[in-house]
Amino acid sequence: MSDKSLATGVVLVHPVPSDRLQAWVDRAADTARSMPGFIALRSAVTDGGLQPAVAATFDTAEHLHAWLDSEALTAPNAEGVLRKSSDLLIVEGHRLPPGTAVFRHDVIEGRAAEFVAAERQLVTSTAQFPGHLGTVVIPPAPEKGLAQWTSILCFRTDEQLATWSDSDERARQLEKLRTHLAKDFDTLSVDAPFGSILRIDHGLPRVTPRWKTAMLVLLVLYPMVMTLSRFLGPVLKDMGAEPWLSMWLTQIVSVAVLTFVLMPLATRLFTRWLDPIDGASVRVSVLGATVVVALYAATLWLFAAVTWLDFWTH
Repeated sequence: MSDKSLATGVVLVHPVPSDRLQAWVDRAADTARSMPGFIALRSAVTDGGLQPAVAATFDTAEHLHAWLDSEALTAPNAEGVLRKSSDLLIVEGHRLPPGTAVFRHDVIEGRAAEFVAAERQLVTSTAQFPGHLGTVVIPPAPEKGLAQWTSILCFRTDEQLATWSDSDERARQLEKLRTHLAKDFDTLSVDAPFGSILRIDHGLPRVTPRWKTAMLVLLVLYPMVMTLSRFLGPVLKDMGAEPWLSMWLTQIVSVAVLTFVLMPLATRLFTRWLDPIDGASVRVSVLGATVVVALYAATLWLFAAVTWLDFWTH
């Protein structure tokens, strides 16, 4: 089990005394455990400038939202704990808010205390940068299969996050942090619109190269247009639609199918190739492009060989 394939919601709260915060966390945890799909609930490390929060992990986004909308979180509480304006969703395909970066850390066994101390030092230096809203550090739950630490950095804007990411101060602090990691930290990957994948790498956004996105769009666009011209066009004509109206209606269907069905499906199938980090090597790029070109050839052959699909002869 990996938290990369699960749905995690991070509920940010305003600082309160630790006993009141723990009472609220216990109540939220009791509610989460009673709901379907629950995996784990983890309290963020507090003090030293770190933001108090609780992270609940469920097997699906639907089950996560059910917990986030539960009365245990939405109703006024006796502990006086106040949630911040919005929750942070770490869910596959969900884009992070502006100025937010999520990092996953493989901490060397026995170095957890040193890692947390390094995170607190990082927060102290980061707080000096404009727009810093807070940092959350969530411990692992290895008994639930969640072995990595998670840190979340929030700035007001992407530009302010990028300014911090490019700073010498960040580079100095990260050198200290890396001494406690078994390998360099991982970053959350999320889908970007229309056939691209956006990843936050060391605080900086990286996106699928445009040439890959263009190749993927062509791969799904050509057979879709050919199919709609063959089957939808004649129906609209028989209904009395003028050519200019028929074309407009066909384009509405094609944009909807492309945006909500074909491109998300193609993006999932070619995730490794589109990934701006995992798919950046020459080998992966060339192999993926070769597969796409082969599919081009297959669709061209199909519409050339199967006359029943020819819209110009029917």
